[in-house]
Amino acid sequence: MNAPLYTLDILRLAASLPEPKQLERVDGSASQRSPTCGSVVETEVQLRDGQVEALSQTVTACAFGQASAALVARGVTGRGAHEVQTALDELSGWLSGERDRAPEWPGFDALAPARARKSRHGAILLPLRALVAAIDSAR
Repeated sequence: MNAPLYTLDILRLAASLPEPKQLERVDGSASQRSPTCGSVVETEVQLRDGQVEALSQTVTACAFGQASAALVARGVTGRGAHEVQTALDELSGWLSGERDRAPEWPGFDALAPARARKSRHGAILLPLRALVAAIDSAR
């Protein structure tokens, strides 16, 4: 019997995605779209000393994209560009099977059911890609 793709954990994560919010100051922003599924993430960041102080995301994606964005929002405060890029690289490697472990960023292991579904990878990677681009735009 096949395990369900959308587990209760994934649906709970997706439902926990914070609403977009007005930042005190927008230091960087980016919009990213997944060509495989059409998901879109628009990200704004407020930085302090090169680290994320506040984040706002507008997410139009499946439950996996929303769950990934919720995990990004939960763990982003205090992270700099290098840490975010490392998390993106680790997540990409884990999804593709090049890595055995989920990224060090807390919670991404909940998305394990999507590892075998390449069509979901673009939506899962999108929030980190948009965050990297938003931080880069602030430089």
